[in-house]
Amino acid sequence: MALTVQEARARLDRLPRAALGFFPTPLGRLDRLSDELGISLYIKRDDCSGVNLFGGNKVRKLEYLLGQALRDGATHAITYGATQSNHAMETAWACRRLGIQPILYLTAVVPPRPEELRANLLLDRILGAEIHIVSIEPGEIEADAEARSFEMGAARAAELSAAGSRCADIPMGGASPLGSVGFAAAMVELRAQADALGLRFARIYHSTGTGGTMAGLHAGRAMLGMDDTQIISVAASPKDEAAYLDKVCALTRSALELIGSDAAPDRDAMRVRLDQWQPGYEQPSAAGSAAIRLLARTEGLFVDPVYTGKALAGLLADVGRGDIRPGESVLFWHTGGATALFAEPEILGNVT
Repeated sequence: MALTVQEARARLDRLPRAALGFFPTPLGRLDRLSDELGISLYIKRDDCSGVNLFGGNKVRKLEYLLGQALRDGATHAITYGATQSNHAMETAWACRRLGIQPILYLTAVVPPRPEELRANLLLDRILGAEIHIVSIEPGEIEADAEARSFEMGAARAAELSAAGSRCADIPMGGASPLGSVGFAAAMVELRAQADALGLRFARIYHSTGTGGTMAGLHAGRAMLGMDDTQIISVAASPKDEAAYLDKVCALTRSALELIGSDAAPDRDAMRVRLDQWQPGYEQPSAAGSAAIRLLARTEGLFVDPVYTGKALAGLLADVGRGDIRPGESVLFWHTGGATALFAEPEILGNVT
């Protein structure tokens, strides 16, 4: 049975949560871009999630993950990502906000220049996070270096535990059942805003990486009975589609269980788009760069070359193919990450 917004909020309020963000984030119509595309396009501004200038979708997950860490008495928190990881940076500032020591294990997908720190890695340094750069060694792929970073993090956590500290493990991208609860709550927030405006979105587009945001959106969709809304998740990196959907479906189910909803995930309704991530993760695409320019020059808003630019490119491609009907109400969920506009040239590409 579908829950009302009020019922869903009551169940979410039972879980530990640390206040970190500025919620609800703004929801507004992109009038000029809507006119150009011939659709009714709205944007959900999670790039404004706070608590400083560098918000993003991870704030929602961290409210629950670090809320639990505080309840458990954590003094330190370890997480993982690439050197320009939005999640790692957001974890670092969230930890500082809550009095927890952040520890980051960062895989050098694009090797940083120590003499010229940029974007998120610069912010990590300013925040005073304990940073460990994990190189991709000859003969390794990115996944091998990530696996080593997890081993290094586990060893550091054991060392801290032996010294009497308590260390929280924050999964990469916040992709866990508890982290996904944050985006189930986001769907409740969106439903309340849309109801107030008399809106129903036929489609929601967003960027997906580790899958936690996607799972949370589907958990919210299921518990609120939003069967008439399709969620299109545009991948920022290569995926094995079947294995990825299995993972997201399992996360969705576990998030719903944590919330106390008897709704079930609808795997058949899950759509992951694998046509925009090329030429690779943290590698710019021509379509993504064009999407960055279009949004900036019609609305004065910025998306990034790694995640949101490619997600917007997926939406624009669907408009071009006629998959979105003229006048259809569509939502683009801006998950943040514009700091990548100030990252290494290899990540930025040609956006001018």
